[in-house]
Amino acid sequence: MAKDDAIAKLQQRIDKLEHELGIQQDIHAIRRLQYAYGYFIDKSQYNECVDLFAEDAEVWFLGGIYKNKAGIRRLYIERFRKNFTENHNGPRYGWLLDHPQMQMIIDVAADRKTAEARGRSMMQAGTHETAKIKQRQWWEGGIYENRYVRDKGVWKFKRLGYFPFWHGSFAEGWGKTPIDFIPMPKTCYPEDPLGPDQLIEPPPRLWPATDVVPFHFSHPVTGKPIKVDNSRAREGFESEK
Repeated sequence: MAKDDAIAKLQQRIDKLEHELGIQQDIHAIRRLQYAYGYFIDKSQYNECVDLFAEDAEVWFLGGIYKNKAGIRRLYIERFRKNFTENHNGPRYGWLLDHPQMQMIIDVAADRKTAEARGRSMMQAGTHETAKIKQRQWWEGGIYENRYVRDKGVWKFKRLGYFPFWHGSFAEGWGKTPIDFIPMPKTCYPEDPLGPDQLIEPPPRLWPATDVVPFHFSHPVTGKPIKVDNSRAREGFESEK
């Protein structure tokens, strides 16, 4: 009996170690997925971006929710690709869009079927003075709160939630960013052919608003949910006085 107990305990230990190793392998695969997304966006490889998503995935972007592959294609192909690269899937002369992915905190569910992650990007974007497109340069910072799903053994995006929270021109910085520098969508598809399938309520506000995007994880030391107090995050907006 003692030998049988020892074997059973050893098997339990092996099972636990295999599970923990599997979680680490999942984290590595999800990080590669997220970082690959950044590299594809950098060079306007929008077809490759769309292929990273599950069929029933969503993208949350600038106040709108783009649902399923049809909505995601509408955002990346019909809007981004046509506007930024004249419908060319790849880089365009004089078009800069550095989109680094940073500070990823990834949590995989115990059953290893789903996962969530929080991260950020701080983007440099714009055009060279010799480019035959509109001259503009800007800085941008945003937070990701993403969800992932294992689809037939492959990790894919279930929800890419990108919340850009500040913009600033390269020349003047963020101190003089106009209020509502980028307007949020007000109508949905199909009324707006390039619009989202659903609006985010309440609509987000950009800098100088300083809203905290809710955390998917609990406090790493106390284990308590992280309370978000955005009560003073939008003070000063004339439209809200």
